[in-house]
Order: sequence, then C-alpha cells, then structure tokens
Amino acid sequence: MSLSAFALAVLLLLLTPGPTNTLLAVSGAARGLKASLPLIGAELAGYLTAIVPLVFLAAPLLAEQPVASLVIKLASTLWVLLLAARLWTRPPSATEPGAITAATVYGTTVLNPKALIIGLALIPPASFAAPETLVVPLPYLALFALLVMVVATCWLSAGAAILRRVATTNPLLFGRVAASFLVVFAISLAGRAIGWI
Repeated sequence: MSLSAFALAVLLLLLTPGPTNTLLAVSGAARGLKASLPLIGAELAGYLTAIVPLVFLAAPLLAEQPVASLVIKLASTLWVLLLAARLWTRPPSATEPGAITAATVYGTTVLNPKALIIGLALIPPASFAAPETLVVPLPYLALFALLVMVVATCWLSAGAAILRRVATTNPLLFGRVAASFLVVFAISLAGRAIGWI
C-alpha cells in the first residue's frame, strides 16, 4: 500500500467515531480545547503500544498464515459492526466528563479495535528475512503519528465547538451518523480481507 493510500485509509479510520474519539470530544466539550490537549499524547501512546508489537512481531508471523490473518481481519470487521450497533442503539453522552483522564484515554486506545486494524491490515509488516526484502515500516508509523495528532485535535475541537449542542439536542441522530460511518468502514475492511477491494 502506498503512503498516500495508507494516509487516506488511516485518516478515514481515525475520523470514524469510536471510543477514543468519543472521549476526546466529550473532554473538549467539558474542559475546552486547551485543557484537553494532553490527551493527544495519551492517545498516541496507546496506539503505539498496541500497533508496534503487531507490526514487528504478530504481522510477520501472520504473513505466513493467511487463514489466521483473514480470521483476525474478519473478527475486526465484526467488532466494528458491533460498535456500530451500540452507537445506533445507545449514542454517547457527555454526562461524566470529569472521568476522562490521560490514563482513561490511553487504556481505551490500547483496547481500541482500530489499533488492531491499523497494525495488521494497513501498516506493512516488518520483514528482516533478507536484505533485498527488508521492510521497515517507520515512514508509515511516522505518518500515522502525525495523523493521530491532527485528528485528535479535530475531535477535541469538535467537542469544544459542537458536541455539547448536538449531543443534547439530538443524541439519537448523533449516534446513528457515527454508526453509519462504522458500517461503511466495516464493509471496506471485509472487502479488503476477502479480496473484493
């Protein structure tokens, strides 16, 4: 996957509402952008904690096991669909903004299924087998880190600017729009996993 295609895929994935983005937006709404900026570092640390071992250890092993890799990608698709169903039926709310700390954002991000998708499906796995086939995904990781910081700032800003109004005036619509984005991504992920895309 080229860096530009990778950037687009990661950008769409990171912009998709999910557990970490919800925490960022709620914190932006509750505390404002400036006070919530430290959460960006917590999110980036959480993603790298999950993704680096996947890229350097798990993905190279799974490259030799295409069936296992397919099962993991399809399981990720099912998880994203489950998240979409939850957002559709129970939209997020800003009722507990005080509980959002850097540790909460870090832990949520480590467990975020987006990390699994990015680490196993989007970033090329590291390969040190032979010098002519050396693959070190550092440019992908650097671009990923930059995109995380940009998108996290957008979520914090959106929370500070509009979440309070939208979530209180029409929470069901908010949840259903977010769920729709997740479904589109799940279909795309499944299509790539089985070779349709």
